[in-house]
Amino acid sequence: MARLLVGVSGGIAAYKAVELVRLATGAGHSVRVVQTPASLNFVGRATFEGITGAPVLVDEFERDPARGAYPGEPAPSHDPISHLELVRRADLFCVAPASANTIAKLANGLADNLLTSAALASAAPLVVAPAMNNHMYEHAATQANLELLRGRGATIVDPDSGPLASRGEWGVGRLAEPARILETLEGLLAKAGGPMDGLRVLVTAGGTREPIDSVRYVGNRSSGRMGLALAGEAARRGASVTLIAANVALAAPAGVRVVEVETAAELLHAARAEFAEAHVLLMAAAVADFRPAEALDEKISKSGRDGLALELEPTEDVLATLAGARAPGQTLVGFAAEHGEGAVERGRSKLERKGLDAVVVNDISRGDIGFDAPDNEVTIVTSAGEQAVPLGSKQSVAGAILDEVEVLRAGTGTVNRKT
Repeated sequence: MARLLVGVSGGIAAYKAVELVRLATGAGHSVRVVQTPASLNFVGRATFEGITGAPVLVDEFERDPARGAYPGEPAPSHDPISHLELVRRADLFCVAPASANTIAKLANGLADNLLTSAALASAAPLVVAPAMNNHMYEHAATQANLELLRGRGATIVDPDSGPLASRGEWGVGRLAEPARILETLEGLLAKAGGPMDGLRVLVTAGGTREPIDSVRYVGNRSSGRMGLALAGEAARRGASVTLIAANVALAAPAGVRVVEVETAAELLHAARAEFAEAHVLLMAAAVADFRPAEALDEKISKSGRDGLALELEPTEDVLATLAGARAPGQTLVGFAAEHGEGAVERGRSKLERKGLDAVVVNDISRGDIGFDAPDNEVTIVTSAGEQAVPLGSKQSVAGAILDEVEVLRAGTGTVNRKT
């Protein structure tokens, strides 16, 4: 189990930090807490001390009775500087809730209280869970500060949407549920030494929507479940994962960076921006092959119409475009939603035509698998053969796909497992 340092900044969401600490200690982790002076207006030190069994520190210059030790371990024989010893021993540093003010300080390297001084001195992975009013969260300054932190390697646990502290207000800014924050922390802990540790994995998920007018669109039935399962499994194996989500309503896995898009053109633009840095591409999104040749900015009225004729034009082939720009050492996996007999043969044709390392074929003629279903059954096609993955949850199918990716990246190829 890990040593977790939890920083609590000022805000009504500080009460949720109590639950986070309770869940973390219940899971067997050793937890210490540092608070900003403002946070004491919402939760007192005694609450956290009662849960952790360890002193809570607020001021940089106060003495730590535990001398920087975490619960369950002996204190050092000397009397070290409190925040330096706390961060030296920490496996992870999580700031939850992180107010707009604290986020600004973290992003700009300020160290005017114990929490920010500890963060600046810490070499442990940093997790930041914002909580604030929706206007503060959506302000360009806050978003820029979060991007700065992401760029330095911090993991941001995006806030939830819902009722806010001020009566009658609703929006994004609610602190993520403590269970989700803990899932993120444990996911980061599991990454160290995982089989995909150090790899950057780019996953696309969901289905694109091509506008007809301001209301209607041409789309498909993809929910994004398969792509989310792949992103979550890659993160659990230690990879740094970016998920390009096309109209996905489901929650993203913990520890995954999300880029939201709507159309095929937007997906291509986002994928191009990320692809050069990726070691692995998992192209699970259902990208529209055609879009309306003309999209109106207003709603088309049905009044006086006997029908509506649409002229469609092809979209750019996202996967083929990326494959044409691949660099040595990149692994590309495509997905083929095929209907009925000959599905695997069509998947192999796609593999060869687009120069991919693998194609995952699923038969969408079956109602129990594929689009918007919890289960799937696929065939993984590579140059060396075919692997039939039996019916199972999309999480288990994702595991089989990533097992194949690891084999491909090891340079051993796959044996002929055609069944």
